Amino acid sequence: MVIKVIESILNPRRSERRPWEMLFVGFIYSSLSVLLVTWIFSRDIALAKYSGIFIVTFTVMFCMPFFYYMLKLEEEKDIRISGVINLLEEHGKAVHSLLWMFVGFIIGFSVFYILIGSPENFRAQIETFCIINNPDNYNSCITQHGLNGAVTGLTGSGIKLFGGIFSNNLYVLMFTIIFSILFGAGGIFILAWNATVISAAVVLFANSDLLKLPLALSRYLIHGIPEIAAYFIGTLAGGILGLSIIRKEFRTEKFWGILQDCLLLIIIAIIILIIAAGIEVFITPRIF
Repeated sequence: MVIKVIESILNPRRSERRPWEMLFVGFIYSSLSVLLVTWIFSRDIALAKYSGIFIVTFTVMFCMPFFYYMLKLEEEKDIRISGVINLLEEHGKAVHSLLWMFVGFIIGFSVFYILIGSPENFRAQIETFCIINNPDNYNSCITQHGLNGAVTGLTGSGIKLFGGIFSNNLYVLMFTIIFSILFGAGGIFILAWNATVISAAVVLFANSDLLKLPLALSRYLIHGIPEIAAYFIGTLAGGILGLSIIRKEFRTEKFWGILQDCLLLIIIAIIILIIAAGIEVFITPRIF
């Protein structure tokens, strides 16, 4: 098993054939990030306040080699494969693998959030959670959830919440695409950040109880999976486009085919975000 996981880390083609292995890769990356940050920065009074950002940074550093080679593989598909449907199916394999890794992130972050028992490691994420879920009582939310507490739901009408959530998610998607174009695999930073925020929400919903984690994970992954899938699709589009620009392929005819494919991926990502926002606002609250 260990050898297979290592092969998945080093070989994107293998991860597309056995995407579920990326669950363990994501868990290992996130767990190591939390442990390293706790070990290195927990005793530093100044840096300890930024542990949440350092955790994301370490996770990104772990992911960069795999993500870079995956983008190269996806760009090769754009050049080699003809037909929109066939191309989308091939890109879908990469997104499938990345989603498994993302779920591994969330599980790893959530488990070690509870085991370490220090909200300071995720202070930035808790603050973000309070801004989104309880903006009218931000200070009391920080006081309540900074150490412990139960989740406070969103307030406002369904249509208003839908518009706010969708516009926020669209904003994140735009930055994910821009980061990916400029920095190649840079979009993974935003994705790792979102994984830590969701993990903080999961732990708060579960009241820091490991036995309640499965229910809490279900509560957030129902809309989180399609939402993050959209971000991954945007990351692929931006990364493929950025890589083709670096290779100066914009001077060739095949660049226009790559550009059309990237635009199609972005449109699909936006449609998925609309669906994810609808699930989050109108379906999830009725179930939980």
